[in-house]
Amino acid sequence: MPDSMRIAVNTRLLLPNRLDGIGWFTAETAKRMVLAHPEHQFFFLFDRKPSQQFIIANNVTPVTLCPQARHPVLWYIFFEISVQQFLKHNKIDLYLSPDGMMPLHPAVPTLTVIHDLNFEHATGNLRKSHQRYMAHYFPHFAQNATRIATVSEYSKQDIAQTYGIAPSKIDVVYDGAHNNYRPHTDDEKIATRLRFTDGKPYIIFISTILKRKNLTNLLKAFDQVKQGNTSELKLLVVGSRTWWQDELAEAYNQMQHQADVLMIGRAEPDDLSALLSAAEMLVYPSFFEGFGIPILEAMYAETPVIASQTTSMPEVGGDAVLYIDPHNVDDIAQAIVRLQDKSLQQEFIKKGRIQRTKYSWDITANLLWESIERTIHQK
Repeated sequence: MPDSMRIAVNTRLLLPNRLDGIGWFTAETAKRMVLAHPEHQFFFLFDRKPSQQFIIANNVTPVTLCPQARHPVLWYIFFEISVQQFLKHNKIDLYLSPDGMMPLHPAVPTLTVIHDLNFEHATGNLRKSHQRYMAHYFPHFAQNATRIATVSEYSKQDIAQTYGIAPSKIDVVYDGAHNNYRPHTDDEKIATRLRFTDGKPYIIFISTILKRKNLTNLLKAFDQVKQGNTSELKLLVVGSRTWWQDELAEAYNQMQHQADVLMIGRAEPDDLSALLSAAEMLVYPSFFEGFGIPILEAMYAETPVIASQTTSMPEVGGDAVLYIDPHNVDDIAQAIVRLQDKSLQQEFIKKGRIQRTKYSWDITANLLWESIERTIHQK
C-alpha cells in the first residue's frame, strides 16, 4: 500500500440526528479509520452542507456535491456525474462507498459495501422507484467494483449466488454496536419504565417500520399473548413509520389490546440503550436481515432476544437468541410467553455476553481497512 493515499468516501448518509443503520456503519467505521491512519487524506463526499460533527480530524476534507441525492433520478446524477467527475479530477487513489452506490464505471479502484439484497428477494419493502433502481443498478455495482464488503457470511453467499460474483472478491466486515448500549441499574430501569410505559413492564420492537420487519405478525402475536392474561405487559414500538398500510394497518386496527401498544417513533442512542435495558425482551421477527444490529445492541444492553431463524440472524445471534418462525404467529406468541421466565432470560443474557464479543465497531473498522488494502493491491 502507498505511504500516503487520497481516499474518497461516500458520506451522503451522515445526517445529524438522522443516522440509520448504514449511516451508523459509515460514521463509526470512517471515524476509526481516519484516526488510525493520519498518513492518508480522506475526502468525505456529501450531497448537502455537512455537519462539523463528522469532520473529525485534520486529514478529512469535506466536499459538497450536487444534487441532494434523495430520489433515484438524483442518485444517478449524483454518482454518475458529480462523484465520477470528482474521482477523475482529484487524483483519488480509492473510492469507498458504505451504502453500495457508485459510478457505473468508476475511474479509480472501488470498494463498495453491499449490506444485503433484501430488494432482490421481495417487493413491497421499498418505494417502487427505489426498488426498480436498486434491482437494476446493484448487479452492475457488484460486477464493476474492484472489491465488495458485506456484513455477514449469509450476505456474502447471497451476493455471490445472486449476482454471480466470485466469493473471493467479497470480504465480510461484521456490524458493531454503539458504545452507549449497556446494562442499566435497577433504578435507571424503573425511571425508564415510568417515563415511557407508566411504570409497566414491556417487550420492545426496534426498527424502521418496513414490511420486511414483520411488525404485522408481532402485533397479532402480542394480541394473542394478552388474551386471558391479566399482566400489564406492554409492547413498545420504536421506529419511524416508513410503511404503514395494507396488512399492517389492518392488524393494528383489529387488535383487542391496541391500547397496550405504544408507538414512540425514532429514539436517539441514549434513549434506545435505556429502553432496551429496561425491556423484558427484544422481539425481532424480521423476514430478512443482512445482519440485524438490534440483536447485537440488545446483547450489549443485556436484554434477552427473540429473533427470526432466517437469513443472517442465527449467524449473528449464535446460541444466545430464542429463534422463531417469523411467518408463524403462534410460534412468536409462544416464544414471548416462554421468555418471560426469569431463569431462561438469565441463561440467554449469559450467552449473549459471550456472543457479543465477536462484534464491535473497532473490529468492523479493522476488517474494512483490510478490505481497503486488498482493493489497492488488486487494482
